[in-house]
Amino acid sequence: GWTAHGVDKLKARCEELSLQPRGTRGESGGQTGHTYDISNKHRLGYSEVQLVQTMIDGVNKLYEEDLELQKKQLEFPNIQSAHSLVAKHVTKEKWDKLCKHTTKTAGFTLAKAIACAVEFDNQHCGIYAGDYDSYKDFADVFDPIIQEYHGITADAKHTTDMDVSKIQGNVNPDAPVKSVRIRVGRSFNGFGLSPGITRQQRLDLEKLLISAFSNFSGDLEGKYYPLLGMDENVRQQLVDDHFLFVSGDPNLISAGMERDWPEGRGIFHNKDKTFLVWVNEEDQTR
Repeated sequence: GWTAHGVDKLKARCEELSLQPRGTRGESGGQTGHTYDISNKHRLGYSEVQLVQTMIDGVNKLYEEDLELQKKQLEFPNIQSAHSLVAKHVTKEKWDKLCKHTTKTAGFTLAKAIACAVEFDNQHCGIYAGDYDSYKDFADVFDPIIQEYHGITADAKHTTDMDVSKIQGNVNPDAPVKSVRIRVGRSFNGFGLSPGITRQQRLDLEKLLISAFSNFSGDLEGKYYPLLGMDENVRQQLVDDHFLFVSGDPNLISAGMERDWPEGRGIFHNKDKTFLVWVNEEDQTR
């Protein structure tokens, strides 16, 4: 409904109704998900009856308009990334079949999955999964996109091979290589993926990972640094080390990955700064 049109538009509409949306975690504490504290805009010069009536009429009007906006969200969207894989594989037939469905783990929808392709005109894929369920529930869309993007067939299976002895040769020592980074992303069953994860799931996952980090020993032993409430000196050091991830990426915002920022997010690194884990950034762990 209104939230999908952006907080600024919701604030502007509330202003017209003599209301204001505020955070659910205190007056300036930010909102939780798509939940807002709606309060009167004015105080002085109005009777108690007038203020209560303004609230009742305003909330009823917002609800009425919200229902209409939700109906529009079920209409086949204008996919601005016309040459994307989403535009190719999200047909009206598939949309009509899947648009009302929400996943069990994170309450994710097809509309949320393709938000980037709808909002921007520069996407190649243009789709994100909000949880494990998304790949199954929206398989009519995800399967052909994954197969085309990776050049695989429908019956392809991933094979894991960690036998380093099979690797032949190495990078030429004369090549101007300054450093090497091995990046691995991992997700956890039962938690939504970044585009769909709920606030509570994100906090629970962070707590689980903090507990796991505390069991690291030897050259993996280190410290976890939560982004929320981070000391400025610590923040600057992480920036100088090129460790810190930041907010503001339009794609991530559109896909829903920066909700409740920076709560539930952080960085772990070992003492020698040779092992680093990002928590609840684009991946659950990276």
